Amino acid sequence: MKRVLIFFGGCSSEYDVSLQSAAAVLTHLRPGACTPIPVGITRRGDWRYFSGPVSAIADGSWEAGPCVPCTLTMERGRSRLFLLDGSGTTLAFDAAFPLLHGQNGEDGTLQGLLELMDIPILGCGCLASTLCMDKHRAHLLAAAAGVSVPRGIVLDEQAGAEAIRAAAAQVGYPLFVKPVRAGSSFGVTPLAGPAGLEAAVALARRYDREVLVEEAVDGIEVGCAVLGTHRLTLGAVDEIQLAGSFFDYHEKYTLETASIRCPARLDAAVEAAVRRTAEAVYRALDCRGFARVDLFVTAAGTVKFHEVNTIPGFTAHSRYPQMMARAGLPFDKLLDAILDGEEGQ
Repeated sequence: MKRVLIFFGGCSSEYDVSLQSAAAVLTHLRPGACTPIPVGITRRGDWRYFSGPVSAIADGSWEAGPCVPCTLTMERGRSRLFLLDGSGTTLAFDAAFPLLHGQNGEDGTLQGLLELMDIPILGCGCLASTLCMDKHRAHLLAAAAGVSVPRGIVLDEQAGAEAIRAAAAQVGYPLFVKPVRAGSSFGVTPLAGPAGLEAAVALARRYDREVLVEEAVDGIEVGCAVLGTHRLTLGAVDEIQLAGSFFDYHEKYTLETASIRCPARLDAAVEAAVRRTAEAVYRALDCRGFARVDLFVTAAGTVKFHEVNTIPGFTAHSRYPQMMARAGLPFDKLLDAILDGEEGQ
């Protein structure tokens, strides 16, 4: 039976989201599908082998449970977890399944470490994870592959008030100000006009050294789940119905006023264009294993790239599992496909 490290937590603003994804995956793994080895990463970045109940991960109390400091053995080609309790115990494993959202986990940092040790990864590798977290450079590569992308200008940490105003004027209002590298809409501000521009940039800079000033696309946001590496399986296309100005962190995880329609209300030709675009972006950014490609569809039916989530939410009600379920892969079968497919190459 395959033994899989399940990474969760992490020193990121999306720590709590990761706990929910990991708890859901551990709960929905089919008996006998694999032997999970849970490794929690604290908000400080400390690694802990966790042998307690899944419920403690779900409610956030896992750190107070049975935890042992741990690390990888750092011997290339020997996939082993070394327990730092003085016992000398090592736990052999076959692959790693990162369920870390945002920076310090979804951005290629952990994936790079795993690749250095020649550890198979379930999901995207270092290159794709790094590129997809970087909204600006992901857009450049998607555009080079012939995909339409929103107008945007990047401001570095030295850009002053004049450069900020000039960038906004060039992009045009309405627009979004966002960190180049962050997830779950942290640090993102929609602006209808110049009021609040500098404050929005200051907020974005709390999450990353580079800030993206990007046009607000007049259309709906849709997503497409993609599974596989060489032979791809695409899930149903979903649609975000907004009551507010954008799909922020609160709405993403509460759906207090927003809602998700799956499948999306698109005619067949537009849906086919969305699926083609999702596949083109997935391949252009070297994605492997699984990812969710988010796109915009304008009133004229034009499809524009938004972003890729290389580790999308994995709760039972999250968008990625729901899209795959509509395509005929319920959660347990989806996890089987991730564990047994082409991933980890």
